Amino acid sequence: MLMQTRRFFLACFLSIPLAIPFSATIADQARSVDAHTNNGTQLIMVEQAGCAYCARWNAEISDIYPKTPEGKFAPLRRMDLHDEPLENITFKGALAITPTFVLVTDGHEQARIEGYGGDEMFWAMLTVILQNHSEFKSQVTE
Repeated sequence: MLMQTRRFFLACFLSIPLAIPFSATIADQARSVDAHTNNGTQLIMVEQAGCAYCARWNAEISDIYPKTPEGKFAPLRRMDLHDEPLENITFKGALAITPTFVLVTDGHEQARIEGYGGDEMFWAMLTVILQNHSEFKSQVTE
């Protein structure tokens, strides 16, 4: 309950994307996960080997993400920064920062989070973009 309250509080007051430059100090193995959803919404994680912030996200979030309401609504799909763009996905702009989390509905980018500043910041920013750019309804009560 405390975590949901904290996420709601941060989501209400946070609407500015966080851009953190990547660091190539920690090796990270990029995994390719193909996700398809009934509502046409997915979260694409753009990552690259050696990205310390990608490794941190993987350690802190990747195991629990698919079990959350957010992860069920927008399943994660991974993309390496240096690979060819995903088929049938239209991005609004260039992808240069890792990790970048792109909210996609029916193949079109709706919003993005650039960088990873920790688990609380990630959940707050994700809640904001899901509520503002999709039909997602948070389960947090006021």
